[in-house]
Amino acid sequence: MEPVPDWGTIPRMLRDRTARHPGDVVIVDGGTTLTLRALREEAARVARGLIALGVEPGDRVAVWAPNSAAWVVIAYGVWDAGAIVTPLSTRFRGIEAAALLRRTGARVLFVDEGFLGFSYVGALEEICGGPVGGRPYGDLPELRHVVTLPGTGAPPPVLAYEDLLAGGERVTGAEDRALAVGPDDLGEIMATSGTTGRPKGVMLHHAQLLRGYWDWASIVTLRAGDRYPIIAPFSHGFGINAGLLACVLKRATMMPISVFAPDALLDLIERERVSVLAGPPTLFHRILEEVDGRDVSSLRVAICGAAAVPPELIRRLIERVGLDRMINAYGLMEGTVVSMTRAEDPVEVIAATTGRPVPGVTVRVVDDDGKDLPAGERGEILVGGYGVMRGYWDDPVRTAEAVDAEGWLHTGDVGALDARGNLAIVDRKKDMFIVGGFNAYPAEIEALLLHHPAVAQAAVVAVPDGTLGEVGWAFVVPSAPVEPAEIVAWARAHMANYKVPRHVTLVDSLPANANGKVDKRALRARAR
Repeated sequence: MEPVPDWGTIPRMLRDRTARHPGDVVIVDGGTTLTLRALREEAARVARGLIALGVEPGDRVAVWAPNSAAWVVIAYGVWDAGAIVTPLSTRFRGIEAAALLRRTGARVLFVDEGFLGFSYVGALEEICGGPVGGRPYGDLPELRHVVTLPGTGAPPPVLAYEDLLAGGERVTGAEDRALAVGPDDLGEIMATSGTTGRPKGVMLHHAQLLRGYWDWASIVTLRAGDRYPIIAPFSHGFGINAGLLACVLKRATMMPISVFAPDALLDLIERERVSVLAGPPTLFHRILEEVDGRDVSSLRVAICGAAAVPPELIRRLIERVGLDRMINAYGLMEGTVVSMTRAEDPVEVIAATTGRPVPGVTVRVVDDDGKDLPAGERGEILVGGYGVMRGYWDDPVRTAEAVDAEGWLHTGDVGALDARGNLAIVDRKKDMFIVGGFNAYPAEIEALLLHHPAVAQAAVVAVPDGTLGEVGWAFVVPSAPVEPAEIVAWARAHMANYKVPRHVTLVDSLPANANGKVDKRALRARAR
């Protein structure tokens, strides 16, 4: 496999790619088509606009918007300005967004105002108050500017995207700023929820992002001319890095998907001759259900990141769709790309494992005492190598809990290695559960529920759900008269939908174990 070229930083990579292949189309988004030359030019305009606003190298610039060509341009503009891309999930509501903005000290926030009828600006104003001293929100002292995406608008002090660009027209020295970015400089702070109940920011630097996703794209065989819809949100590590970044690395054409609809995706595959597709097993099941009468012969690579993929699904995709390969993989925000299956792997390996570690990454499976376990035995997965995060932003305590003194990332995931080094994921982090493909953390949901004026205590456990896989069940000790349906309705208004408990039970008190902690086992039994 060809090693990553010696770019060092994302701005230098973009310049090299543009100099060599200026006319290659890397973005198609509805009626918007951008070549490498156009992407570089538009990103430079964004960088100049940010510099005009006073953004300095190392500042955090947040983006709260769905996938779009504008999102891509903004990200590369932020990197050109020497700043750090800090994405926010479009599923966030005001409380969640404010918490991450406050934690990272973001200086600028880009928003797609009014996406799906939701006002990002209004949601933050409700939680953080209105303008104070020229700042957009009183309770976000470090946030200096809010900028709307092209085609959307909001009253002052929010700045229109077009005005941002106009403000940077007279800026000089922007190219020097881009070339001054170093390989060890931070490129991203990615939000990850955790068992502490508050968002954490995973710090990733330019060199590790380039190496990790060059290798990922090489194993996948992503190449110039590929047509690749990006379904995963750019706010997620896969969407931004295995999509937005990888496509420019390999000169493939990305097609940002803002709202996923299976029928629309099949139309896109036929119309645009899509060749690469990534998603959970449910996505590929749906394609097989609808494949009759559809021309999906352009598909050659499918990428699935799941602990287990039904073998029959892989066989049917290869036989009925004509795929060249299907790739399974394991990664996590704190460790980027960890392991991947390879083209030569048999169906049984792709179905039951996430493959072997990628070059430069080491995987260990250890017991409770930290001793390495032999092949076939289950233990905690530890990850070492270049892909391990720098740490959690402004959180040395939790960084030390996650990454030990020798540099090993303790994932909290349980797995086993086979004799060939293939990694099988056999269990998930202790309390996390997955709702329709999204990771949900009970402690975070509990902390959000405590914002309700009638909730004194809350404990959340996962229960099976026939549609979404798992959903949350909240046990609530009320501080005032309230009905369960009222709490669910409030949660829908204030949380990302996958975090919303589908069931609420009011209780006089929460059961405790011998250590005085909430007895989740007892609550799960009661929920069942």
